[in-house]
This record gives sequence, structure tokens and C-alpha cells, in this order.
Amino acid sequence: MPAKILIMPGSVRTGSYNVSLAQAANKVLAEMGAETTMISLGDYPLPLVDEDLKKDKGVPDNAIKLARLFAAHDGLFIASPEYNSSIPPLVKNALDWVSLAPKDIKAYSGLTVALGAASNGALGGIRGLYHLRSVLMNVGAQIVTEQAGISRAATAFGEDGLPTDERQRTLLEKTCRSLLDHLVEGRGRA
Repeated sequence: MPAKILIMPGSVRTGSYNVSLAQAANKVLAEMGAETTMISLGDYPLPLVDEDLKKDKGVPDNAIKLARLFAAHDGLFIASPEYNSSIPPLVKNALDWVSLAPKDIKAYSGLTVALGAASNGALGGIRGLYHLRSVLMNVGAQIVTEQAGISRAATAFGEDGLPTDERQRTLLEKTCRSLLDHLVEGRGRA
């Protein structure tokens, strides 16, 4: 039975480099035999995390939908922009709301996560992944060591949707392979 991988770009911007990275990861993971589902956080709008709102109205339906999506998949690939060397608000807010979903959903328990970032900068957005890794570890997800950083992202992706730079393509492939290997080894839900 193929591993089920959810792919989540951390941007909803038109022409987003991280949507391109998510699409590339989707392609690589599918070629490796995974069953993939790619979503847009734009389809799950959420208010800012607010404990008073949670107390008065409960966890928003879109947070519960996201939590159920996380729980229904063995692994998650997040392609996240870097904002000021950290996590973009869209990603952090979604992850925080999912962590507040009813505990019986088990959105993060046993979930294995791979991380990637794409940026026009020379570091490819990887500075923000350290903070993202910390947040995900805190909520109980397992994060693979390998990560894909795509620098000079405006020109990094070829007509096939994959990085044209051999080193960057290899990083993406290794990150995807590591995600699947962790699931096969029984460290995740698969």
C-alpha cells in the first residue's frame, strides 16, 4: 500500500516559488510511488489564533478539516517561504490551529514531516525551516533531517517543474526519499 503524503505550500501568493516547490515535491513523491494530495491554505481560511475566540466559538471548522487531513495522511511535505528568517504567519497560524483541534483527531501523532523552502535569496529560505522544525517537534510530529532549499527560485524550475540545478534537484529527491523511507521503517503511520 503506497504511503499517503499531504503536500502543503506555505504561500497562497500568485506565482509563489513555494507552490512551485510543492508541485515539484508532488511530482517526485508520486514518481517514488507515494499517493499524494496537494492542498492550498487559501482553501482553508482561518482567523488568527485567539484563545477567547476558541473559548466562545470553538476551533474553526477549517482548522478541524486541516487536522483531519493531517491525520488521514502518513506524511506531510511543507514548502514554506521564509519571512525575516522565520516562519510565515500563514503557516504558523495554520499549524497552531491544527494543534488546538480535538485531541481524538491525532493530527500530529505519528505524522512524519519533510521540509522545503524556495527563495530568490542565496540560502533558498532554509533559515526559516529551523523555526518550523522546532514548532513541529513541539506538537509531536517527526521531522526528517534532510531538507530541500531552492535558491534563486525565480529561475530554478525547468519546464518539467523540477529544479534545473542538479544539486538542488538531488536535495529535493533525497528529502522526498527520506520521508518515504521513514514511513517504510515504521517511524510514521504507514
